[in-house]
Amino acid sequence: MFEKLEAIEKTYEELTEQMTDNEVISDQSRYTKVTKQHRELEPIVVKFREIKKLDSDIQGNKEILRDVDDAEMRELAEMELPDLEERRQKAEEELKILLLPKDPNDEKNVVFEVRAGTGGEEACLFAAEVLRMYARYAERQGWKFQVTESAETGLGGIQKAEAIIEGDRVYSKLKYESGGHRVQRVPQTETSGRIHTSAVTVAVLPEAEEVDVKIDPKDIRVDTFCSSGPGGQSVNTTYSAVRLTHMPSGLVVSMQDEKSQIKNREKAMRVLRSRLYEIEQQKQHDALAKERRDQVGTGDRSEKIRTYNFKENRVTDHRIGLTIHQLDLIMEGSLDELIEATVTHFQAEKLKAQTEKQVAGA
Repeated sequence: MFEKLEAIEKTYEELTEQMTDNEVISDQSRYTKVTKQHRELEPIVVKFREIKKLDSDIQGNKEILRDVDDAEMRELAEMELPDLEERRQKAEEELKILLLPKDPNDEKNVVFEVRAGTGGEEACLFAAEVLRMYARYAERQGWKFQVTESAETGLGGIQKAEAIIEGDRVYSKLKYESGGHRVQRVPQTETSGRIHTSAVTVAVLPEAEEVDVKIDPKDIRVDTFCSSGPGGQSVNTTYSAVRLTHMPSGLVVSMQDEKSQIKNREKAMRVLRSRLYEIEQQKQHDALAKERRDQVGTGDRSEKIRTYNFKENRVTDHRIGLTIHQLDLIMEGSLDELIEATVTHFQAEKLKAQTEKQVAGA
């Protein structure tokens, strides 16, 4: 493994040099490719260098214990050694996770959906808050979060909303957010002060490129209609809204947030392509049911993955057994701790499954 890591480190150093080469900098396409490769290799190289430093420190302490007569130095080395060895073991496990095969969708943008589930108007209100929570998180990440469809209720809630999230490694961070999000609190509509339990479902779909999903134009029925809702004088006067129906699958996508019919059609196609891609992925996942259960449970979007308890100011992720008592900050988009812990957990599960497979095949 160390030979492979030495080669990765050498490549990383070459890429670092290329990033300051004027010839590379002047070629935007090449520079983008180089910086992307550099960014992908950086965490592996940083962890590898950490391990080499720990190996050096461990070896130095062992030499002190073996060759040095100074009792104070020997005592200090003996005290440090177990901690160094523990840190080294942990770093190696983290490095193995970094070396796992990449999910081909990790670099993709996503189509994000949130729907109100059980709980009536309270579920709709919470759906609106969940949408806002992820929008705030996207803002913190420097991503572009664009709501493309929203069915609002009278009290400020939403029955369903859809957004496209664009940015750096969006899917890699959000892919485990799909599932049922349960809320426990006293609803605004509750007069007796009783705590109610409601739920919303979240879906995160990797945005499919044209190369991922081929759509025959003959299979698409296009309907145009007048937009509804806020939007100025052109609303309800021009047929800018678009509805696409994919006849083989029966999927229907509507888009009306742009004043231009062409732009609405482009966005609708992006969403349709992603949904068809999800269907194809699901077929593959069904064939690998155990792996999917290990990663995301049964795959049922109604499955409860998290509980948000407002009275106790806590959120619990039931898949990884993590509870954080900072719900107020989380609802403002401070999701880093929660998302990073979830991603790390499922990466560790992948590593465990891969190790067990290698042992079984040995």
